Amino acid sequence: MRPRVSVQDHALRNGNFSLQIDPVRLEDAGLYEAQVSYSNKVQNCQVELGVVTVTLNPPGFVVENEPLLLSCNSSHRASLVQTCWFHNGQLISSSGNLCSFHGTLSILRPTMSDSGPWHCQLRYSDNEIISVTHNLQILGFHGPINPIVYAAAGSAAD
Repeated sequence: MRPRVSVQDHALRNGNFSLQIDPVRLEDAGLYEAQVSYSNKVQNCQVELGVVTVTLNPPGFVVENEPLLLSCNSSHRASLVQTCWFHNGQLISSSGNLCSFHGTLSILRPTMSDSGPWHCQLRYSDNEIISVTHNLQILGFHGPINPIVYAAAGSAAD
């Protein structure tokens, strides 16, 4: 896992033997165990790391009016019961432009107003609720609907 993993040496002296992972990946999920020996004592600690991700398809920049798919996944082992999507704090329900199904959200014709935080909330059969937020950026045009640009002959126009 190097170079994504570190232990702060100065923190060890104060009894903090935390493991830092940056960035966390889906495959990092699982059980971690630490064992610290000092004097005649041995301390053990186990921590289970769960990982949740939001992926964008197609990856990269999203262009206005080009369909996109947001997928929300978690390493949690129980059965997924419900997925809720929120945009700017508002619960999203399926409509003509939005379709939510089993951890995914499809936006058929994204607009600039779809930019911003999308929050995915997963509820599992063991009543565990896991959530994550993805900041969606839409590339589009801000301005009049039918812009007219005038330029002098022989000059450049942007």
